Amino acid sequence: MTDQPPAYRAHPFDDDKLREECGVFGVLGVADAANFVALGLHALQHRGQEAGGIVTYDAERGFNSARRFGYVRDTFTSADVMQTLPGSLGIGHVRYSTSGSKGPAQIRDVQPFFGEFSMGGAAIAHNGNITNAQALRRELIERGSIFQSSSDTECIIHLMARSLQKGIPERMEDALRRVEGAFSIVAMTRTKLIGVRDPLGVRPLVLGRVGDGWVLSSETCALDIIGAELVREIEPGEMVVITEEHGVESLRPFRPVRPRFCIFEHVYFSRPDSIIGGRSVYETRRQIGVELAREAPVEADLVCPVPDSGTPAAIGFSQESGIPYAMGIVRNQYMGRTFIEPTEQIRNMGVRLKLNVNRALIRGKRVILVDDSVVRGTTSRKIKEMILDAGAAEVHFRIASPPTSWPCFYGVDTPQREKLLAASMSEEEMRSHLAVDSLRFISLDGLYRAVGEPQGRDASTPQYCDACFSGEYPVEPSDMIEQGFTLKAAE
Repeated sequence: MTDQPPAYRAHPFDDDKLREECGVFGVLGVADAANFVALGLHALQHRGQEAGGIVTYDAERGFNSARRFGYVRDTFTSADVMQTLPGSLGIGHVRYSTSGSKGPAQIRDVQPFFGEFSMGGAAIAHNGNITNAQALRRELIERGSIFQSSSDTECIIHLMARSLQKGIPERMEDALRRVEGAFSIVAMTRTKLIGVRDPLGVRPLVLGRVGDGWVLSSETCALDIIGAELVREIEPGEMVVITEEHGVESLRPFRPVRPRFCIFEHVYFSRPDSIIGGRSVYETRRQIGVELAREAPVEADLVCPVPDSGTPAAIGFSQESGIPYAMGIVRNQYMGRTFIEPTEQIRNMGVRLKLNVNRALIRGKRVILVDDSVVRGTTSRKIKEMILDAGAAEVHFRIASPPTSWPCFYGVDTPQREKLLAASMSEEEMRSHLAVDSLRFISLDGLYRAVGEPQGRDASTPQYCDACFSGEYPVEPSDMIEQGFTLKAAE
């Protein structure tokens, strides 16, 4: 099986958002670990809807694996599937392809990946992107490695296989010291659950407790679904090795550097009911709306979110401005992915299959639309046309992130730079292109204030990774530079 089944083709109208990276989850010391992993992956579904996989270990049957295309709810709720995944230790992964095969997905690229080493087997699930993967792959192939997938994550397995260290955690340390880019990893051996974050801590990873067992997860919302308690975040550059006998052992395999967590996790990727750095994601997004209202006020009758990602910022904008909040756009919650072949006629329906305007509310009103980002601008134009068709007097866009003018190479699937609207247009040119009465983005300083930095962005040593806005990459994307990508300083 190689091609993605028709029922799980990507929604044809969701190409104007930055794609979520991936989600990882692992649990140790619970009966029927696979059921806990499936529930955790369901809570992390927003981070990847293309495919998912689970690996478990059972003393009698050894390592067991299941990888499927589509939603967790459609694939890992079958009793027949779950019975093939016994054991009290398991890890899982939900995927959106930020590396590996594009277009029709390949089952061989679906994680977790498994490797059999001289001291036993190990499985690994990775959220992020390795920016020197192509160079590593060439080196490994020249030395005799045979790759089974096109995913950058497989490089870690091969580097582990070539390590001279004795234990699997030590081999993983050895391998990850060769890796550049962003990684939050959940891995397992026959007895250990392992979690690692890259030295910059670009991608999230948290530690939780469920009964007598332990949990690792990309986000806290996945702890909630299984009734687990948040213990703490795995720190940037930290490796934790967890066993039932000894609990959590913390290691520091990397040279310490100043962390640069992805600021877009606050804006869009993480679920609003998650906690990041001790802060509610919902509250941060509401505060973004407050900052937007202060920076870019406008006279209007209604503040309406572009659902669902614009909702908390729209609430904050309304509260700060005093302009009433209203659900001017209603989302069809059941659209998700489509079984309809996206013919030209269907495509021409545009976002109307997913979003519908509340005409009775909008007619004759000056409307502020709050959205999380503008990438290509195609969806923004369609939404504006829908609002005007419904009889709105004016349309004002307020965007809860700075202009996205640079691609991300750390685990987010962004378009090529020339396809990013903000890469070639000023704010006023974008306003004219979208044909709206006004368009304003939150400033980079305003975004930093909203995430808890009262003085804004420290230009000399930024507190977050904001490369998609600033073009300042904390780790040079060596593979992309080799392919001709030009960094900001070299322009």
